[in-house]
Amino acid sequence: MSSTAAGWLQALALVGALALCYRPLGDYIAKLLTTAKHLRVERGLYRLVGVDGDADQRWPVYLRSVLAFSALSILFLYGLIRLQTHLLLSLGVPEMEAHQAWNTAVSFTTNTNWQSYSGESAMGHLVQMAGLAVQNFVSAAVGIAIVAALIRGFTRNRTDRVGNFWVDLTRIVLRLLLPLSIVFALVLVANGVVQNFHGFHDLATLGGGTQSIPGGPVASQEVIKELGTNGGGFFNANSAHPFENPNGFTNWLEIFLLLVISFSLPRTFGRMVGDHRQGYAIVAVMALFWVASAALITFFEHQHAGTALQAAGGAMEGKEQRFGVAASSLFAASTTLTSTGAVNSFHDSFTPFGGGLTVFNMMLGEIAPGGTGSGLYGMLVLAIVAVFVAGLMVGRTPEYLGKKLGGREMKFASLYILTTPAIVLVGTGVAMALPGERAGMLNSGPHGFSEVLYALTSAANNNGSAFAGITVNTPWYDTALGLAMAFGRFLPMVFVLALAGSLARQQPVPASAGTLPTHKPLFVGLLSGVVLIVVGLTYFPALALGPIAEGLH
Repeated sequence: MSSTAAGWLQALALVGALALCYRPLGDYIAKLLTTAKHLRVERGLYRLVGVDGDADQRWPVYLRSVLAFSALSILFLYGLIRLQTHLLLSLGVPEMEAHQAWNTAVSFTTNTNWQSYSGESAMGHLVQMAGLAVQNFVSAAVGIAIVAALIRGFTRNRTDRVGNFWVDLTRIVLRLLLPLSIVFALVLVANGVVQNFHGFHDLATLGGGTQSIPGGPVASQEVIKELGTNGGGFFNANSAHPFENPNGFTNWLEIFLLLVISFSLPRTFGRMVGDHRQGYAIVAVMALFWVASAALITFFEHQHAGTALQAAGGAMEGKEQRFGVAASSLFAASTTLTSTGAVNSFHDSFTPFGGGLTVFNMMLGEIAPGGTGSGLYGMLVLAIVAVFVAGLMVGRTPEYLGKKLGGREMKFASLYILTTPAIVLVGTGVAMALPGERAGMLNSGPHGFSEVLYALTSAANNNGSAFAGITVNTPWYDTALGLAMAFGRFLPMVFVLALAGSLARQQPVPASAGTLPTHKPLFVGLLSGVVLIVVGLTYFPALALGPIAEGLH
């Protein structure tokens, strides 16, 4: 079977598996977010931290809870990393410098998992398990909690309550992420992913030398890395490493895991608002962009010139022979359209337009289907903008799901859309203006600019992948990217929760003859256009200086 045919079969199997999970998983998430019943272990946790599980919060209180929890997570993880040489299972790794520890702590707390270090040589097993893996769970749960609050803004009327963050966080971790992680970790172990507490073993090679082989609790971290759209690898090579991703089946499964929750959340949205057609419209837009991106990246990676590339059948530099062009392209599209950032190939080695598409995927806001929770609330904000644009075209006050969209709501939506581009473009401009930071580029010209643009785009959009050609373990880059990750994660959450509070206070407006149907193909096309025009074109000048210029050259 040719690699192209195998790629098509993988993609079709992936679509089938995601379609099968859409309804049951989406309905289950909706049920756990809306039920009034608490599990015994949950009630015990609420008593332990002094939380009333039956009390809802106003949006400012919900926001303060998110920020306080995240700030404590950063401090705890920073301290754990800095002290790891004095802890159990440290494996004798050297102490991490303060600026790199700050970057790493912010990275994992914000669901970014940007790594300016090699996992197997910079982190002991205790930090991997008690620090990084724990944040993989809770940071993913925070994203789902935020979108749950926004959906409640649509479903609730004349109230200032949008839910209880502590209840949402606890339920998502205990009832959703943890059970799925246990099941799929066993599947990964059964298919060759490493899971042990070994340190480094020196083995004799066939050439007469020695090689140090690392071990560790890899499968348990690998599963939540993908399921929670985190992306941080146990090893430096991430999902290209055979201990994390041994074969074609595990590669397919990891792509499935990083997509399944985000693609199921539109069903949760439809069920919570009482109209499944709304969920179908949202997931249709997500699927359109995902299919288009995967197809285009695969196409560009098969476009090649030169004897070596023709013999290989595609641009194989930086790609695993085990996976080939098609599976690598599918992984690249999926990981950059979500906030995962895991890689099974190095995007720096992609063709100019193929690599440019991975950057563009992140610039769209990672909404197809996006990170756990963050993808859906990003898409819903853009849906609000689309409805507002349609209202302007016909000269009437726009409304979405029975809620009027006035000046207050549109200010929050506009601030949400403008925040990330401002961080990316200003950060890239500053980095390119500093001679010392330009020296960190591996390549010169448009490709070198693309390396910097990719790094800032990845950090601000909480993706975490990199072109792997830029030297970022410097005080400036560790600090700047850490700030980009923090602002890119928490500022949009402020506007989303403020929008949720504003919508929840409204009295529903009955649908009329002038109401735009937001469940039909017309709205799917309108929303897709808004995504491309309002978001995508914001970055066009920067893309023209980087991947487009390189591709045309």
